[in-house]
Amino acid sequence: MKPYWSVLKLRLLNGMQYRSAALAGIATQFFFGFIHIMVFAAFYSQMSGEPPMSLQEVTTYTWLKQAFLAFIALWFRDSELFQLITTGNIAYELCRPTGIYGFWYSKLLAQRLSSALLRCFPILAVAFFLPDPYRLKLPPDAFTFLLFAAALVLGLLLLVAISMFIYISVFVTLSPTGSLLIFGVIGELLAGMLLPIPLMPSWLQSIAYALPFRLTADFPFRVYSGHIQQAEAIAGIAMQLGWLLVLVWLGKFALGKALRKVVVQGG
Repeated sequence: MKPYWSVLKLRLLNGMQYRSAALAGIATQFFFGFIHIMVFAAFYSQMSGEPPMSLQEVTTYTWLKQAFLAFIALWFRDSELFQLITTGNIAYELCRPTGIYGFWYSKLLAQRLSSALLRCFPILAVAFFLPDPYRLKLPPDAFTFLLFAAALVLGLLLLVAISMFIYISVFVTLSPTGSLLIFGVIGELLAGMLLPIPLMPSWLQSIAYALPFRLTADFPFRVYSGHIQQAEAIAGIAMQLGWLLVLVWLGKFALGKALRKVVVQGG
């Protein structure tokens, strides 16, 4: 684990240098956060029945989504890895005395961590002091916050495991465009990034609950607001662990299969 930990630290320190990009990202995420909340507020003002989530829960969900966007966005990518695969320079990676899966996983994890650390604290700090209905509320109690923290970290690890399949698929397609579009559109919809899962039609909810995408975003954010009760949250965290083990094993298996057929310049 020492080489992977070293890669994680180095990539994290490198990513923390891009402060100008982080400032631009903060402004963009604030803009979209306000837009989304205003749209939801307009719909809630005309709603006659009892909604599955309150406007305050949706507001909290929105700000958490904006603050931790780097943790949950499948379109967040490392172009360097795509170039290694498509240009044949993957040969250099094969010469490393480490496994490619763990090495790449560490790089992708550090990239997301550095981006989120630079952006989340200013967004959360400002959102706590906004007027209603734009204010971000605290979780109901300390234990709920601990459950949220555990769910958020496991959701990040799970998302990186899912995103690894994007890079593995490029060994076959030799173009990242299709994989990014498919994973980005389908994954983000079923993760609850466009709309919280409880606000979706029942048939779409059934699909979302059967797949792991919702465990990366919708689940931890609803745990924070208390919309998911503590007993259900503990069961969901166990499910995150199960999906993580399965996807990492499948990813290593698929990458091993892909590397057996890889072709580089010179044979």
